[in-house]
Amino acid sequence: MGPRREYNPVRIDLARGPYNGAMKLLFDLFPVVLFFVAFKLSDIYTATAVAIAATFLQIGWLKWKRRKVDTMMWISLVIIVVFGGATLALHDETFIKWKPTVLYWLFGAVIAAAQSLFRRNLVRAMLGEQVRMPDGVWTRLSWSWAGFFTFMGAANLLVAYNFPTDTWVNFKLFGVHGPSRRIREARRPCRRKGRRQPFSPDHRLAPLLRKGPDRAAPDDL
Repeated sequence: MGPRREYNPVRIDLARGPYNGAMKLLFDLFPVVLFFVAFKLSDIYTATAVAIAATFLQIGWLKWKRRKVDTMMWISLVIIVVFGGATLALHDETFIKWKPTVLYWLFGAVIAAAQSLFRRNLVRAMLGEQVRMPDGVWTRLSWSWAGFFTFMGAANLLVAYNFPTDTWVNFKLFGVHGPSRRIREARRPCRRKGRRQPFSPDHRLAPLLRKGPDRAAPDDL
């Protein structure tokens, strides 16, 4: 039997969040869901006004609770006010349809520019306190996020310009915010009792993470 190999899985800090995952999901989707409902009950212009008001309420609630407002949320507020305001002022739905694309391309460009020009990994800056990974993995993850945002921005325009507004509104809720919620969820530590444990995307790998690859029994997989 050979010497025991050192096994260093990716590790993640497990800590409690300020509120449970279901409530956080509802909170994140609050403006989008209201936009969706308002559109179905009225029209795109009413829905745009509701989305702007909902975003202000969302940030106002966080400030009232003295919780931190993420930079992404502030940027989203500015973009919804500018593009939503243009839609209402000019009575042109094109502006609000561009809003998700501008937001995603901005995020993608910032991540890519920071990585390529300044050698700064913004994804690591957000996740580094919870997740421990090799430098190469962080770099690949950073470019993956940049690519994801670029793709989603293009997909939004494809739907906006080639399908009816009703289809675009459905896509905005179920197509855009489904994948992007996975990105946001990746930024949050798992909610357990504030201790570090190995991270695994598949519960079947748990025995390997506990024992190491050379100590796991075949039945563990």
